Amino acid sequence: MAPQVLGRALVSAKWLSEALRAGRVGTSLRVLDASWYPPQERNARQEFKERHIPGASFFDIEECRDQSSPYDFMLPSESRFADYVGRLGVSNDTHVVVYDGDNLGTFYAPRAWWMFRAFGHKEVSVLNGGFKNWVKEGHPVTAEVSQPAPAVFKAKLNTALLKTFEEMMQNVGSLRFQVVDSRSEGRFRGTELDQGLESGHIPGAVNIPFHSFLTETGHEKSIEEIQQIFREKEVDLSKPLTATCRKGVTACHIALAAYLCGKRDVAIYDGSWSEWFHRAPPRYKVSELKRNKA
Repeated sequence: MAPQVLGRALVSAKWLSEALRAGRVGTSLRVLDASWYPPQERNARQEFKERHIPGASFFDIEECRDQSSPYDFMLPSESRFADYVGRLGVSNDTHVVVYDGDNLGTFYAPRAWWMFRAFGHKEVSVLNGGFKNWVKEGHPVTAEVSQPAPAVFKAKLNTALLKTFEEMMQNVGSLRFQVVDSRSEGRFRGTELDQGLESGHIPGAVNIPFHSFLTETGHEKSIEEIQQIFREKEVDLSKPLTATCRKGVTACHIALAAYLCGKRDVAIYDGSWSEWFHRAPPRYKVSELKRNKA
């Protein structure tokens, strides 16, 4: 494997298929399917059992989270993450490639990518275009589930990549860092429900829906196009930036897009709107719907 690909945020289906053909998937390269769907729509684990990239393991975001939290998908402890990915055959020397099977091309994979980075792992990449394009391009799939040999992974949380509710509250007054919200415009503005919650946004936040960074085929847009998107929204990538969404998932698309532009320190507000809605005072929940009712 060429050393220059290690630490790259994106790898192509062509690159991964060549790595597969060369027999590189093993202790030095692990492929993880990080798919998740609403249970009433699709069964991610069952789909993985039926069809996945050869040599891949299933990264269950429902298991690898803080299960004591009232909010969805919050980061697990260092020890829980280390134990979980170690059982998937991932060590600190492993290059990890994550993907998902969402119809958009990529949805949950950037969350898994960010989780690895948050726990100190730098050699992690997202499969550009996801499983949808892997299949479309004619690369191999299998129903055979591999059993990787367990590995030792040592996790150390990088708190610079994570924001808490308290830090977000302080920032409303201090504006020490920019905040980008990756949800749809309607949910950001408060004109449509956000998965059953009243919607709206954190004061001072800028809205860039996460799919803005994806092409019609589901691949990541070019660096030049991504930079232009940030410029149009007056987001300065030379200054501190935190991303938020509904539950800390699509916010990771903001972090990935910024990373591709050379900004590697975007933080994620893990609780996102799920936590903010329940904990922030009413004056800190900006909603056009409330304004219109007043």
